[in-house]
Amino acid sequence: LAFCRGRIVRVPKGPLIRVVGTEVAIPCSVSDYDGPSEQNFDWEFSRDTDFVRIVSTWDSTFTSEEYQKRVGRGDIKLRRSSNDAVELVIRNIQPADQGRYKCSTPSTDATVQGNYDAEVQVKVISDGLSVSGSKARSSTSLRLSEGDSFKLRCSAITTSPEHTHLHVTWQIKSGSSWRDILSLTHEGKFQPGPGYEERYRSGDIRLDTGANDTYRLSVSQASSADGGAYRCLVSEWVRGVDGSWQKIQEKSVEIATVAIQRTDVVISTSNVSVTERDSLDLICNITTDRSGIFQAEVMWYFSASPDDTLSDAQLLLSMDHDSVVSDSTLISLSHVDRNSYRLLVRDVDVEDSGYYFCEAAIWVPLHNGSWHKVVERTSAPVSVVVTALEPDYDVFLNASKTPKFSDDPTELNCRITNVQDTEANIRFTVSWYYRQHLPTDDVVTEELLATMDADWTLLPGDRGRERIQNGEIIFSKKSADTFSLRIQWTSESDRGDYFCVISAWSRHRNNSWVKSKDVYSAPVNIFWATQDYTLTVEAVKLKPFFVAGHTFEMTCKVSSKNIKTPRYSVLITAEKPFTDQSNPNGTTRIISLNQDSVVRLEDWTDQTRVDGVVLEKVQENEFRYRMYQTQISDAGLYRCVVTAWSPGGGGMWREAVNGLSNPIQIDFQTSGPVFNVSVHSDSLTIYQGEVADLLCIVTTEGMPLEPDDMSFDVSWFAVRSFALDREPVLLASLDRRGIVTQSRRNGSSDLSLERISPLEFRLRVHGCEDHDFGNHYCVVTPWVRSATGVWQREPDIKAKPIFLSVKMDVLNAFKYPLLIGIGLATVIGLLSCLIGYCSSRWCCKKEVQETRRERRRLMSMEMD
Repeated sequence: LAFCRGRIVRVPKGPLIRVVGTEVAIPCSVSDYDGPSEQNFDWEFSRDTDFVRIVSTWDSTFTSEEYQKRVGRGDIKLRRSSNDAVELVIRNIQPADQGRYKCSTPSTDATVQGNYDAEVQVKVISDGLSVSGSKARSSTSLRLSEGDSFKLRCSAITTSPEHTHLHVTWQIKSGSSWRDILSLTHEGKFQPGPGYEERYRSGDIRLDTGANDTYRLSVSQASSADGGAYRCLVSEWVRGVDGSWQKIQEKSVEIATVAIQRTDVVISTSNVSVTERDSLDLICNITTDRSGIFQAEVMWYFSASPDDTLSDAQLLLSMDHDSVVSDSTLISLSHVDRNSYRLLVRDVDVEDSGYYFCEAAIWVPLHNGSWHKVVERTSAPVSVVVTALEPDYDVFLNASKTPKFSDDPTELNCRITNVQDTEANIRFTVSWYYRQHLPTDDVVTEELLATMDADWTLLPGDRGRERIQNGEIIFSKKSADTFSLRIQWTSESDRGDYFCVISAWSRHRNNSWVKSKDVYSAPVNIFWATQDYTLTVEAVKLKPFFVAGHTFEMTCKVSSKNIKTPRYSVLITAEKPFTDQSNPNGTTRIISLNQDSVVRLEDWTDQTRVDGVVLEKVQENEFRYRMYQTQISDAGLYRCVVTAWSPGGGGMWREAVNGLSNPIQIDFQTSGPVFNVSVHSDSLTIYQGEVADLLCIVTTEGMPLEPDDMSFDVSWFAVRSFALDREPVLLASLDRRGIVTQSRRNGSSDLSLERISPLEFRLRVHGCEDHDFGNHYCVVTPWVRSATGVWQREPDIKAKPIFLSVKMDVLNAFKYPLLIGIGLATVIGLLSCLIGYCSSRWCCKKEVQETRRERRRLMSMEMD
């Protein structure tokens, strides 16, 4: 079948039944063709046997002579619907046009396959359809009220010789176009038009058939949208040979013009403004031309926004169609006349401001005595503004306490004066604001300190919230007309303008409080002149000359300006020579005394002289420092570092300014020996695991001393780098009493420190590792006993460092790994041989079956 495909020309299956005088369109299409996409078509007609050429899409001379006039007038034409389809259109078809019509397509195929033409039979019948309106007149006019019902009738009959069906549609003219209302189709089905589905399901729109081929449209609950011209549109349909329905003609007749009188609901007044405590009077008018018996149902609503729907609005009062009014104390609803209803709200409040609207429904009686709602409308909202009765009063703000220094208290009083027109339902609250005072005209936004709500609950603002919670800022109400603000300790950041706002609150009917008025006070500026703090410290040495072992004593006298009731804290510092290894930075904090006269030792580490330094307060501005049994190592510059403190908030002290005294020098003139220190090692390059010996050698010059008159503190340090660019690490120390102290180590190597002679100290590193390399040096602190038997500490002496290298012994490093590797290889080889032998001996042995041979001994020749 795939190879038998070819051109196919199609026309509808005949016969095609058409009504005389109507327009006929006969389609023709072609498919499965070759060549260009746009195909040409030729149409011919035959009454008996011969075909007459009618029209062609590509040959203007194709038309025969008898059709040239009709084709020229356009009564017969071709209408192309696509590249491969056209329609033959015959307007005002006549009985002479009945016959066979043939559609053919010129070949554009490479090979001739399929059919190139097709025929269809057209049958022309007489017009037997008649459509008419009511018998009285062709068109009527109806004037109805909204909610009424009406009926329209039209008659449709056909005398066609063929078996045809009628399709009846009721339409309404909306503007310039007609819209379908309800149809009875040619298949006997009811079909509502767009937008009428719900009304059809509820039964408000019906289409009934009656005697004499009449079709009646019934409309209930008429609305304004039902006003307009109505017509009855009837089409005649016939079923084709293929079972499909074909519309053969259509007629219409206008039945009536319906006018619907709209029922309007309006409020007689527009925007209303009333004063608080007055009455609000609104009238709802219903406009209708209904003359029969009816009753109105009225409901009044209130909403805060004009855009709210009924579901969002608040129902105030309602009156049903039996004139039963819902109950309310301050609101009443009355029937003024037939179409007017009054809403009266007594003793209005500010919260009654908003939008009011009424909803009205018209009810009419039915034959069975019940009532039926025919229409419902809602009025436009009316704006009602209730003007509050504002009290008249003034606000005065003054400062009862102003600060002259920082941390002084500040107190402001906000008073209500000249109060008039106030009632018992008025309550006053206060809000406090701060605004920074600038000398320029720049605008500064005020900051809320605190506010009170209608219940006099204090609500702190963002500024100073923590200070308010800590009690540093206090808000209080001294009397019925006076509010106060107190800052316990005023700081410089509190300088600026302060003002208060007194708010009047009115109590409404529901016992809620609503703010009605705010009155601002004039600002009060809080400011005091500030001068820079001045602090002078003078140090005086009481004994100009002294020697080692005596007591050093100095005093520090302090003077200050522009500081309120100051207190002082004192720190004694010493600037030692840079040769002092105990403090490489050069400055040592010795002892301090705070503003509460509490003494504390700072960096004083001499355990033998814990009580050797004393700092005491002589007067409020004078302090004395003593150092007993001074030693040569105490030489340096001594100063007093003084800090002035002023009282702060909450009993705290605030640092005001710092001062530094002139230096007092301690210098000893001695003629004792001079000590030198050096580091020596016989081998600076060692292997891992060996012992490194480092010697710290002390030599003396000048006056000789007995070994019992001198002692040494020795400390060993290491710098783990080549360029001495890292912090030194303490290895071990030996004090003059012979007590050895070692620092914590991470490696497996160990240390030992010993004194091998009065002036030689040896450091041993046992089991050296690679991290023991680096520069090593010792620091020696000499102690010399004076003629009075007092031990004096000499300045620390640092030796020149030497570099210790640690190398790895390759033979020893690889000896054990090699032995272990050879042993494991030998064991694995023997084990492999054993496994191979066992496998070949027991696991892989084969049984060989050999042919058994007879063994017979040869017989002796003698026996033969």
